[in-house]
Amino acid sequence: MIDSNVAKTLSFDPHRNGSVALERLGVPTLSLSAEPLSKSTKSDKNSKSVPGGHKSQGFPAECFMILIGTMNLTRTRETGQFYCPTCRCAQEYRLRSRRPFLTLYFIPVVPIGAAEWFVDCRGCRDKWDPTVLQMDQREHEQVQAEQFQREALRSAVLVVLADDQISGTEVNVLRQIAQQLLGRMVDREELGELCSIAQQNKIRAANYVMTVSRRWSEAQKSEALQAMFLAATAEGKMDGAQLQVMTQMRDILELTEQEYQSAIEAALQRELVE
Repeated sequence: MIDSNVAKTLSFDPHRNGSVALERLGVPTLSLSAEPLSKSTKSDKNSKSVPGGHKSQGFPAECFMILIGTMNLTRTRETGQFYCPTCRCAQEYRLRSRRPFLTLYFIPVVPIGAAEWFVDCRGCRDKWDPTVLQMDQREHEQVQAEQFQREALRSAVLVVLADDQISGTEVNVLRQIAQQLLGRMVDREELGELCSIAQQNKIRAANYVMTVSRRWSEAQKSEALQAMFLAATAEGKMDGAQLQVMTQMRDILELTEQEYQSAIEAALQRELVE
Protein backbone atom coordinates (compact mmCIF):
# COMPACT_ATOMS: atom_id res chain seq x y z
CA MET A 1 0.00 0.00 0.00
CA ILE A 2 1.35 3.43 -1.04
CA ASP A 3 2.30 5.88 1.69
CA SER A 4 0.04 9.00 1.97
CA ASN A 5 3.01 11.35 1.56
CA VAL A 6 3.97 9.60 -1.65
CA ALA A 7 0.41 9.90 -2.95
CA LYS A 8 0.39 13.60 -2.09
CA THR A 9 3.63 14.11 -3.95
CA LEU A 10 2.35 12.25 -7.03
CA SER A 11 -0.78 14.34 -7.17
CA PHE A 12 1.15 17.57 -6.76
CA ASP A 13 3.45 17.57 -9.84
CA PRO A 14 3.79 14.39 -11.92
CA HIS A 15 6.46 15.89 -14.20
CA ARG A 16 8.74 17.13 -11.50
CA ASN A 17 7.99 14.94 -8.49
CA GLY A 18 7.22 11.70 -10.25
CA SER A 19 10.81 10.69 -10.13
CA VAL A 20 10.98 11.54 -6.44
CA ALA A 21 8.06 9.27 -5.71
CA LEU A 22 9.58 6.44 -7.67
CA GLU A 23 12.85 6.86 -5.84
CA ARG A 24 10.95 6.54 -2.53
CA LEU A 25 9.51 3.29 -3.81
CA GLY A 26 13.01 2.06 -4.62
CA VAL A 27 12.65 2.32 -8.46
CA PRO A 28 15.72 3.73 -10.27
CA THR A 29 15.02 6.78 -12.43
CA LEU A 30 16.71 8.72 -15.26
CA SER A 31 17.22 12.43 -14.80
CA LEU A 32 16.04 14.46 -17.82
CA SER A 33 17.21 17.96 -18.71
CA ALA A 34 14.61 20.70 -18.44
CA GLU A 35 16.28 23.03 -20.95
CA PRO A 36 13.99 24.37 -23.68
CA LEU A 37 14.26 22.62 -27.03
CA SER A 38 14.74 25.95 -28.79
CA LYS A 39 18.24 26.38 -27.41
CA SER A 40 21.09 25.24 -29.60
CA THR A 41 23.22 22.33 -28.51
CA LYS A 42 26.78 21.41 -29.22
CA SER A 43 25.69 19.13 -32.05
CA ASP A 44 24.26 22.17 -33.88
CA LYS A 45 27.76 23.54 -34.18
CA ASN A 46 28.65 20.54 -36.32
CA SER A 47 25.59 20.99 -38.57
CA LYS A 48 25.94 22.33 -42.08
CA SER A 49 23.39 24.38 -43.96
CA VAL A 50 21.99 22.90 -47.15
CA PRO A 51 19.77 24.46 -49.81
CA GLY A 52 16.19 24.97 -48.62
CA GLY A 53 17.07 26.22 -45.17
CA HIS A 54 17.53 22.78 -43.61
CA LYS A 55 20.52 21.59 -41.68
CA SER A 56 22.41 18.35 -42.18
CA GLN A 57 24.01 16.57 -39.29
CA GLY A 58 27.81 16.70 -39.42
CA PHE A 59 30.03 13.63 -38.98
CA PRO A 60 33.20 13.31 -36.93
CA ALA A 61 36.43 13.19 -38.92
CA GLU A 62 37.09 9.59 -37.87
CA CYS A 63 34.04 8.41 -39.89
CA PHE A 64 35.64 9.15 -43.27
CA MET A 65 37.15 6.18 -45.17
CA ILE A 66 40.13 6.19 -47.51
CA LEU A 67 39.72 3.65 -50.34
CA ILE A 68 43.07 2.29 -51.52
CA GLY A 69 43.55 -0.59 -53.96
CA THR A 70 45.41 -1.78 -57.04
CA MET A 71 44.55 -2.23 -60.69
CA ASN A 72 46.28 -3.07 -63.97
CA LEU A 73 46.34 -0.54 -66.79
CA THR A 74 46.77 -1.96 -70.30
CA ARG A 75 47.74 0.28 -73.19
CA THR A 76 48.39 -0.32 -76.89
CA ARG A 77 51.85 0.88 -77.85
CA GLU A 78 52.15 -0.29 -81.46
CA THR A 79 50.18 -2.03 -84.21
CA GLY A 80 51.23 -3.84 -87.36
CA GLN A 81 51.40 -7.27 -88.96
CA PHE A 82 53.33 -10.38 -87.91
CA TYR A 83 53.43 -14.12 -88.53
CA CYS A 84 51.19 -15.75 -85.90
CA PRO A 85 52.34 -19.27 -84.95
CA THR A 86 48.79 -20.23 -84.01
CA CYS A 87 47.06 -18.90 -87.12
CA ARG A 88 50.02 -20.01 -89.28
CA CYS A 89 49.69 -16.91 -91.42
CA ALA A 90 50.21 -13.16 -91.32
CA GLN A 91 47.87 -11.38 -88.91
CA GLU A 92 47.43 -7.93 -87.44
CA TYR A 93 48.83 -7.48 -83.94
CA ARG A 94 48.85 -5.03 -81.06
CA LEU A 95 51.97 -4.53 -78.96
CA ARG A 96 50.57 -3.81 -75.50
CA SER A 97 51.89 -3.07 -72.04
CA ARG A 98 50.26 -3.94 -68.72
CA ARG A 99 51.36 -2.21 -65.51
CA PRO A 100 50.00 -2.39 -61.94
CA PHE A 101 48.99 0.89 -60.28
CA LEU A 102 48.08 1.93 -56.76
CA THR A 103 44.59 3.44 -56.75
CA LEU A 104 43.05 6.09 -54.51
CA TYR A 105 39.26 6.08 -54.65
CA PHE A 106 39.52 3.83 -57.73
CA ILE A 107 41.77 6.34 -59.54
CA PRO A 108 45.25 5.06 -60.56
CA VAL A 109 47.84 7.37 -59.07
CA VAL A 110 51.20 5.59 -58.58
CA PRO A 111 52.78 2.74 -60.60
CA ILE A 112 53.92 -0.05 -58.27
CA GLY A 113 55.65 -2.42 -60.69
CA ALA A 114 57.37 -2.79 -64.02
CA ALA A 115 55.34 -2.92 -67.21
CA GLU A 116 54.69 -6.32 -68.79
CA TRP A 117 54.88 -6.27 -72.60
CA PHE A 118 53.08 -8.74 -74.86
CA VAL A 119 51.85 -9.15 -78.42
CA ASP A 120 48.12 -9.66 -78.93
CA CYS A 121 47.08 -11.39 -82.18
CA ARG A 122 43.91 -9.81 -83.60
CA GLY A 123 43.02 -13.09 -85.32
CA CYS A 124 43.18 -15.84 -82.69
CA ARG A 125 43.54 -13.51 -79.64
CA ASP A 126 46.57 -15.47 -78.43
CA LYS A 127 49.23 -13.55 -76.55
CA TRP A 128 52.94 -13.85 -77.28
CA ASP A 129 56.24 -12.57 -76.00
CA PRO A 130 57.42 -9.50 -77.96
CA THR A 131 60.33 -11.54 -79.35
CA VAL A 132 57.76 -13.15 -81.66
CA LEU A 133 57.98 -9.99 -83.78
CA GLN A 134 61.67 -10.63 -84.46
CA MET A 135 61.16 -14.08 -85.96
CA ASP A 136 60.26 -14.85 -89.55
CA GLN A 137 57.96 -17.62 -90.76
CA ARG A 138 60.75 -20.18 -91.15
CA GLU A 139 61.99 -19.66 -87.60
CA HIS A 140 58.43 -19.88 -86.28
CA GLU A 141 57.83 -23.17 -88.06
CA GLN A 142 61.11 -24.58 -86.70
CA VAL A 143 60.23 -23.58 -83.14
CA GLN A 144 56.75 -25.01 -83.56
CA ALA A 145 58.08 -28.30 -84.91
CA GLU A 146 60.46 -28.72 -81.95
CA GLN A 147 57.64 -27.89 -79.54
CA PHE A 148 55.40 -30.52 -81.14
CA GLN A 149 58.11 -33.17 -80.88
CA ARG A 150 58.43 -32.60 -77.14
CA GLU A 151 54.67 -32.60 -76.69
CA ALA A 152 54.24 -35.83 -78.64
CA LEU A 153 56.90 -37.54 -76.51
CA ARG A 154 55.22 -36.34 -73.28
CA SER A 155 51.90 -37.64 -74.59
CA ALA A 156 53.42 -41.09 -75.16
CA VAL A 157 54.92 -41.05 -71.65
CA LEU A 158 51.53 -40.17 -70.14
CA VAL A 159 49.82 -43.02 -72.00
CA VAL A 160 52.33 -45.46 -70.51
CA LEU A 161 51.68 -44.00 -67.04
CA ALA A 162 47.91 -44.41 -67.38
CA ASP A 163 48.17 -47.51 -65.15
CA ASP A 164 50.52 -45.62 -62.74
CA GLN A 165 53.51 -47.85 -63.45
CA ILE A 166 56.24 -48.26 -66.05
CA SER A 167 58.29 -51.33 -66.96
CA GLY A 168 61.74 -51.70 -68.45
CA THR A 169 60.23 -52.72 -71.79
CA GLU A 170 58.12 -49.57 -71.88
CA VAL A 171 61.19 -47.46 -71.08
CA ASN A 172 63.06 -48.95 -74.05
CA VAL A 173 60.11 -48.33 -76.39
CA LEU A 174 59.80 -44.73 -75.20
CA ARG A 175 63.49 -44.20 -75.93
CA GLN A 176 62.94 -45.48 -79.47
CA ILE A 177 59.95 -43.17 -79.89
CA ALA A 178 62.11 -40.25 -78.70
CA GLN A 179 64.74 -41.23 -81.25
CA GLN A 180 62.16 -41.00 -84.05
CA LEU A 181 60.58 -37.77 -82.82
CA LEU A 182 63.59 -35.82 -81.60
CA GLY A 183 66.24 -37.33 -83.82
CA ARG A 184 68.33 -38.27 -80.77
CA MET A 185 68.36 -40.95 -78.11
CA VAL A 186 66.96 -39.91 -74.74
CA ASP A 187 68.80 -41.34 -71.75
CA ARG A 188 67.00 -43.03 -68.87
CA GLU A 189 67.63 -40.13 -66.51
CA GLU A 190 65.88 -37.63 -68.79
CA LEU A 191 63.01 -40.05 -69.34
CA GLY A 192 62.73 -40.69 -65.62
CA GLU A 193 62.50 -36.95 -64.99
CA LEU A 194 59.57 -36.69 -67.42
CA CYS A 195 57.81 -39.54 -65.63
CA SER A 196 58.48 -38.06 -62.19
CA ILE A 197 57.07 -34.65 -63.16
CA ALA A 198 53.95 -36.25 -64.61
CA GLN A 199 53.32 -38.38 -61.53
CA GLN A 200 53.99 -35.61 -59.02
CA ASN A 201 51.62 -33.21 -60.78
CA LYS A 202 49.06 -35.96 -61.50
CA ILE A 203 48.95 -35.07 -65.20
CA ARG A 204 46.62 -37.29 -67.22
CA ALA A 205 47.14 -38.08 -70.90
CA ALA A 206 43.62 -37.08 -71.97
CA ASN A 207 43.81 -33.67 -70.28
CA TYR A 208 47.30 -32.94 -71.57
CA VAL A 209 46.59 -33.90 -75.18
CA MET A 210 43.32 -31.95 -75.14
CA THR A 211 45.29 -28.84 -74.21
CA VAL A 212 48.32 -29.06 -76.50
CA SER A 213 46.68 -30.61 -79.58
CA ARG A 214 44.78 -27.41 -80.36
CA ARG A 215 47.83 -26.10 -82.21
CA TRP A 216 48.69 -29.38 -83.95
CA SER A 217 48.19 -29.83 -87.67
CA GLU A 218 46.38 -32.91 -89.03
CA ALA A 219 49.72 -34.55 -89.88
CA GLN A 220 51.03 -33.85 -86.37
CA LYS A 221 47.90 -35.34 -84.79
CA SER A 222 48.45 -38.54 -86.77
CA GLU A 223 52.14 -38.69 -85.81
CA ALA A 224 51.39 -38.11 -82.12
CA LEU A 225 48.68 -40.80 -82.16
CA GLN A 226 51.15 -43.28 -83.66
CA ALA A 227 53.66 -42.51 -80.89
CA MET A 228 50.99 -42.99 -78.23
CA PHE A 229 49.83 -46.29 -79.76
CA LEU A 230 53.38 -47.68 -79.90
CA ALA A 231 53.90 -46.70 -76.26
CA ALA A 232 50.59 -48.25 -75.16
CA THR A 233 51.40 -51.57 -76.91
CA ALA A 234 55.03 -51.72 -75.76
CA GLU A 235 54.40 -54.98 -73.88
CA GLY A 236 52.34 -56.54 -76.66
CA LYS A 237 48.89 -55.57 -75.44
CA MET A 238 47.17 -52.68 -73.73
CA ASP A 239 45.70 -52.89 -70.24
CA GLY A 240 42.31 -51.42 -69.36
CA ALA A 241 43.53 -47.92 -68.47
CA GLN A 242 45.66 -47.57 -71.60
CA LEU A 243 42.88 -48.93 -73.82
CA GLN A 244 40.48 -46.37 -72.39
CA VAL A 245 42.93 -43.52 -73.04
CA MET A 246 43.54 -44.59 -76.64
CA THR A 247 39.80 -44.82 -77.23
CA GLN A 248 39.39 -41.24 -75.99
CA MET A 249 42.10 -39.94 -78.32
CA ARG A 250 39.94 -40.22 -81.44
CA ASP A 251 37.47 -37.69 -80.05
CA ILE A 252 40.14 -35.53 -78.38
CA LEU A 253 42.11 -35.22 -81.62
CA GLU A 254 38.87 -34.77 -83.61
CA LEU A 255 39.72 -37.56 -86.04
CA THR A 256 37.30 -39.49 -88.18
CA GLU A 257 37.17 -43.27 -87.84
CA GLN A 258 39.10 -43.63 -91.09
CA GLU A 259 41.80 -41.16 -90.00
CA TYR A 260 42.10 -42.93 -86.66
CA GLN A 261 42.47 -46.38 -88.24
CA SER A 262 44.96 -45.06 -90.81
CA ALA A 263 47.17 -43.71 -88.02
CA ILE A 264 47.05 -47.04 -86.16
CA GLU A 265 47.97 -48.97 -89.33
CA ALA A 266 50.88 -46.57 -89.95
CA ALA A 267 52.08 -47.18 -86.38
CA LEU A 268 52.00 -50.96 -86.94
CA GLN A 269 54.07 -50.56 -90.09
CA ARG A 270 56.62 -48.44 -88.25
CA GLU A 271 56.83 -51.09 -85.57
CA LEU A 272 57.52 -53.79 -88.20
CA VAL A 273 60.32 -51.70 -89.72
CA GLU A 274 62.02 -51.44 -86.36
